[in-house]
Amino acid sequence: MPMFIDTSPPGQCIFCRLVAGEIPSARVAEDDLALAFMDLGQVNPGHVLVASKRHAATLFDLTPEEAGAVMRMAQRVALAARTAFDPDGLMLLQANGAVAGQTVGHFHIHVVPRHDGDGIDYTWPRKEPGPAALEAYAQRLRAAL
Repeated sequence: MPMFIDTSPPGQCIFCRLVAGEIPSARVAEDDLALAFMDLGQVNPGHVLVASKRHAATLFDLTPEEAGAVMRMAQRVALAARTAFDPDGLMLLQANGAVAGQTVGHFHIHVVPRHDGDGIDYTWPRKEPGPAALEAYAQRLRAAL
């Protein structure tokens, strides 16, 4: 994960300021609900952030319309990155909360073109709880839906 941590004071979110045009950015695309702009910390050429225009700290704070708009924009950017940079693959990364790796408290998705040997290491410990536990997890989720 990136080493950048947003230290903006409350009420001065760095992405809100970027959306408002108070901070310069290399904008890629935007619509009424979402903005795509180049990440200052390019992992690979074409690394773009897609953020909600309205301040929402996490996925849990978005409206369904905003969530859909951000994902549609992420897909548009991904398709453009495929054409412009010819990556071997592409990664979407979205984190909610510091423990998940979120470093800016404004909802955004990283669109990262990937190339073989690019140095990005993204792994987690695989756990196999078994069919009974999986069904119990699914039941909990169905109940919450």
